[in-house]
Amino acid sequence: MARFLARKERRNPLIVIVGPTASGKSDLAVKLARKFHGEIISADSRQVYKGLDIGSGKITRKEMMSIPHHLLDVTSPRHRFTVAQYQRLALKAIHQIHRKGKLPILVGGSPFYIYSVVYGIAIPEVKPDFELRKRLEKLSVDNLYKKLKQLDPERAKTIEAKNPRRLIRALEIVIKTNKPVPPLKKQPLPHSILMLGIKRSPEELKKPIRKRLLDRLDHGMINEVRSLKKSGLSWKRLESFGLEYRFVAQYLQGKISRSEMLNQIQKSSEDFARRQMTWFKKDSRIHWVKDQKEAKGLVTSFLK
Repeated sequence: MARFLARKERRNPLIVIVGPTASGKSDLAVKLARKFHGEIISADSRQVYKGLDIGSGKITRKEMMSIPHHLLDVTSPRHRFTVAQYQRLALKAIHQIHRKGKLPILVGGSPFYIYSVVYGIAIPEVKPDFELRKRLEKLSVDNLYKKLKQLDPERAKTIEAKNPRRLIRALEIVIKTNKPVPPLKKQPLPHSILMLGIKRSPEELKKPIRKRLLDRLDHGMINEVRSLKKSGLSWKRLESFGLEYRFVAQYLQGKISRSEMLNQIQKSSEDFARRQMTWFKKDSRIHWVKDQKEAKGLVTSFLK
């Protein structure tokens, strides 16, 4: 099979950029968008929320370099935002960008968000049960995982065991339907897709993760979490956003010291990067690139 599709089959092209946290995905996406007349669609499960800016590493206006960005600040952090909602909005954005004659570039590190679009995963249609969610939210992450393991051991094998939002949604589906979470069906996009991956080893990521953490602290990450709490978010809700938000919230509650907060964010970010690479390494469609020059060459060949 040819590495790229034949020119006559090159319809509605889509570039996808994946990779671990702190690997430089956003910067690469902007560079490619500037060169190939593109617009960027974010695939980040925290950046969809308004106000989660510094802690989530949301790209700034200056960093965007006038490139339109989609699916940032989509909803209030008070509201739940599902993968199914993301999928609908992302597909709509791709269609709008194509209609303008531009190149859509989907970029992010949330594997389920990426694959809901790229592989057209059909998300189970189970309406939210907010009373059930309130009850489940009272359980610890470990107890949520144990409960899912009892009710649906197969889903427990593949889910992010430390992600309360994913766990609660899976339990909601199982409890409401009295059946295991159904296998995810795929409805592939009718697009020509080039998937690029930024490959970084765990050792290579340690320093950029640390630098990014210190930069976020300098830019007011702790005050951002304080402001979110004052706006009405509970500590539990803030902790549910994970990584920086989880440990800054714990620090502000006096549960951990400042040094423990820093160490926990660093360790959790490194662990998260490993899990991301585990996901993406399974995908044979990804072309792993070392630098921007190699990425630009692949995109040039793809679009010919």
